[in-house]
Amino acid sequence: MEPEAINTLQHNATLYKTIDESGDPKMVVAMYDDISTNYDEIMSKGRYRAPIIAAEEVSILVSENQRKEVRVLDVAAGTGWVGKELTKKGFTNIDALEPSGSMMRQIKSSGVYTLMFQEFLGVGQNTISKGIYDIVVSAGAMRENHIPLSGIDDMIHFTKPGGLVVLLMNNFDVGPKNKAESHMNQLEEKGLWCKESSTIVPNYSLSKEGIVFIYRVQ
Repeated sequence: MEPEAINTLQHNATLYKTIDESGDPKMVVAMYDDISTNYDEIMSKGRYRAPIIAAEEVSILVSENQRKEVRVLDVAAGTGWVGKELTKKGFTNIDALEPSGSMMRQIKSSGVYTLMFQEFLGVGQNTISKGIYDIVVSAGAMRENHIPLSGIDDMIHFTKPGGLVVLLMNNFDVGPKNKAESHMNQLEEKGLWCKESSTIVPNYSLSKEGIVFIYRVQ
């Protein structure tokens, strides 16, 4: 591995350790505000591919002739990386939810989103209407002190009956993944959604694996 990639990976690990240990959602947002202008560069040099994988998975679910019609919500959209990748694949009706003001400025400048919601998820304060999205997607945000488990409930709330929720997370930080999966199973037991698939994907971040969960809302 080239030295630049090693240095970037070490930087990313330190960054996320600090963010994950902060315990304060507002502090998490402040940290993302600080790195918003070069976030994509930092993460791509570290071989972070979650947004690319997420867009590929969504594209598999929607035929090319329907991609201009379906309405997509990108949750914890960051700088809009997922939206940019979806746009390359023909999606044109994409909204974003992101609590960081600096990240939201990057999202607006990308020009790929229709509506943009600067809001936290899972705190009961969202302005998004119930059941309006065909697909809700989130890439890499199901980790400590990012999206709370109650945010998964909100994603279901935003999705149309019969619509899909696509969640991509790492498969090596087992604590957050296991908590999320347990909560998702409970929501399935309540009849709120049904698991379509869970798939291990390679090269989520460098050589480490990710996992893609796809659920259909009831």
